Amino acid sequence: MPQKVMNVLFICTHNSARSILAEALLNQLGGGRFRAYSAGSSPSGQVNPRAVALLEKNHFRVGELRSKDWAEFAAPGAPLMDFVLTVCDKAAGEVCPVWPGQPMSVHWGVPDPAAVTGPDAHIDAAFTDAFMVLQRRMSLFLNLPIEKLARLSLLSELQAIGQVTHA
Repeated sequence: MPQKVMNVLFICTHNSARSILAEALLNQLGGGRFRAYSAGSSPSGQVNPRAVALLEKNHFRVGELRSKDWAEFAAPGAPLMDFVLTVCDKAAGEVCPVWPGQPMSVHWGVPDPAAVTGPDAHIDAAFTDAFMVLQRRMSLFLNLPIEKLARLSLLSELQAIGQVTHA
């Protein structure tokens, strides 16, 4: 019997960098077990070009990526989420919509590479750091025996993954 594909929504205020990176990572690394989406409370309306360049450099698909409002996923007919993960501290503190299906919600804060200023090399390093942290968290997430864990145990494991900062 085929395993159920689990839906994961990554939330960040502007939905231009971190949540976009997370969406692309999980969709490609998830091996068809997950369908990742991303959204923002105040979406910028465009994906950060440095995020796109980094994903392309690492051979991730970028064609479907777009900045979108989280209301899209709270609306009738939206995919039911199994997990909602905030990847920025500001979004974690905001009042989120009521997500249909009662998904498990966890905070996986990552410093905002789009907020970094200075020389290009410094900004690029910030994007690479965010990418590596998210990639490591995805690897841990993908290795969880999700179907075997009780809800509270799974929540605890997801919270622990959110504390991982190094690749």
